[in-house]
Amino acid sequence: MSDPRTYCVIMAGGIGSRFWPMSRTAYPKQFLDFLGLGRTLIQQTYDRFLALCPPENILVVTNAQYAPIVKQQLPGMKDAQILLEPGRRNTAPCIAYANHVIAKRDPEARIIVAPSDHLVMKEAEFHETVRLALQQATTHDCLVTLGIMPSRPDTGYGYIQFAEQAGTAHPRVKRVRTFTEKPDHDTALRFIESGDFLWNSGIFIWTARSIRHAFQRHLPDMEQAFEAGREAYGTPAERDFIARVYGDCANISIDYGVMEKADNVFVVTSDFGWSDLGTWGSLYTHLPHDQAGNAVVGDQVKLYDCARNVVHVHDDRLVVLQGLEDHIVVSTKDALLVVRKHDEQKIKQFVNDATAEWGDKYV
Repeated sequence: MSDPRTYCVIMAGGIGSRFWPMSRTAYPKQFLDFLGLGRTLIQQTYDRFLALCPPENILVVTNAQYAPIVKQQLPGMKDAQILLEPGRRNTAPCIAYANHVIAKRDPEARIIVAPSDHLVMKEAEFHETVRLALQQATTHDCLVTLGIMPSRPDTGYGYIQFAEQAGTAHPRVKRVRTFTEKPDHDTALRFIESGDFLWNSGIFIWTARSIRHAFQRHLPDMEQAFEAGREAYGTPAERDFIARVYGDCANISIDYGVMEKADNVFVVTSDFGWSDLGTWGSLYTHLPHDQAGNAVVGDQVKLYDCARNVVHVHDDRLVVLQGLEDHIVVSTKDALLVVRKHDEQKIKQFVNDATAEWGDKYV
């Protein structure tokens, strides 16, 4: 059952460059259906939160250029629920903006903050975990994040170290000791073996009051800047105010700006089939595979003597592959990518090279 005092903030301003050539600056990955389910990633995220809060309590924070796409994909949202950033300034300004909008409406609000492009395979477990985090955040003046039980020493994720004897009311709620951003392989392996580290999901739960206090303490200039617009929020003056204040905000993440500095941070140990879908390789693990281990999205794909590939065809062309193993193949209307899975970190360089030669045509 949804709670009228609970709000959800969906962060949807990223460009998803690691999913090129499907994800483009003009139409990034959160607005695409990577799994072939008939719902885009942001639509799945929106659907997921309807069990936790009323639809009118869901806000999307996105770059102004994506407003028409958000309205098209989430037609039930009113303009006041779509907060438009005039530029990309990372997650701390995004969260501060949304918090002030919500706090003006309900100073006692409970808030869930989540990226728009993550995957959750076990929704019942997700809802149970968020409700546990909401209980912790409501009964204590604290900030809560969800930590994922790690299954491998992944170097693409941030890690959260927790204190085993946290003195909390629930065994899954732990006090956070440290945050570590994307360690090297040997460090990640040590983290896994130690047993007191979790993947950082980037999903946060707090009250409007608690996160405001955290901003006042750790990012006071940013808090003061957004507080100055209190009378503008929810009025026609809001957009002009945000246009003025955003460019002066520090370009900093909520992790670096607040979470790593605060001393009242807790983590809920979680296992709900999570992935940040950061790369084509991560997508491969969540798609169904044929007997040879190929993961295919596309209606007109024929494979011969192929194994362990991820093939994603975004257009209606016929794609025939023979003798290919452990590759990523992505076909769009104006680009074709064929790269070995273990070389997917080179995709960013490929995009940079194409941009240097042909400008922004393919990005």
